Order: sequence, then structure tokens, then C-alpha cells
Amino acid sequence: MFSLMIVDDSNIIRSKIHRAHDRQRFNVVAVAKDGAEAVRLFQDSQPQVVTMDLTMPNMDGIACIETLAGLNPEVLILVVSALSDQATGIEALEKGASGFLLKPFSEEQLREALDELTEHLDD
Repeated sequence: MFSLMIVDDSNIIRSKIHRAHDRQRFNVVAVAKDGAEAVRLFQDSQPQVVTMDLTMPNMDGIACIETLAGLNPEVLILVVSALSDQATGIEALEKGASGFLLKPFSEEQLREALDELTEHLDD
């Protein structure tokens, strides 16, 4: 089972990810509403997988990805964002993100993206 942290400034999206993830494979250990809170929670909870919004107050997703990847280069970060411009996606990947899921997404798309992210790891 993988530990999962959800980072998004939208309560609706946080709830949707919390509802939709595969409970057989993921255990939610932290939920953050912005990048600054995510960094604090990350240090305490040490999640293996993070879902990350890009547009948030206090610290945006790009800065947060860079910080989390610096704290733990092994962390798998799935960007979940409505920003569809290619440059932002490439920047997120360069900073340490492992995958990208475009909003709006279905529960099935989220599960598939998380499975794809972790398929090369052993439980």
C-alpha cells in the first residue's frame, strides 16, 4: 500500500480525489490546501505519492514540487491541474513531477493515473 498526500486549494477537488482513489492501493496520510501547508505536512507524514494542484495561494504547485522533490527525490508527484499549456507541464516535470492529469477528470482517470505512476514500484 502506498501513502498518499492530496494537495489542492479546492475543497471539491480534495474531496473528489479522497473519494476516488483506490483504497486497496493508497492510504491518504495528509491533505493540504496550499503548497506551504503541503511542505509542513510532507515532513511529518512522508507520503510516497502526492497529487498536486499548480494554481494555489501561499506557494504554487511548481515551487511545492521543487521543494518536495528536494526533501525526498523518490516521491512520486501527480500534477492534477486545469492548466493545459505545455510549458507549465514541462516545467512541473523538470522540477520533479512524475505525471500529469488534466482537470476535469473522472474517478477512473484518476485511478488509472495513480496506478500508472506506481506500477513500477513493489508494494
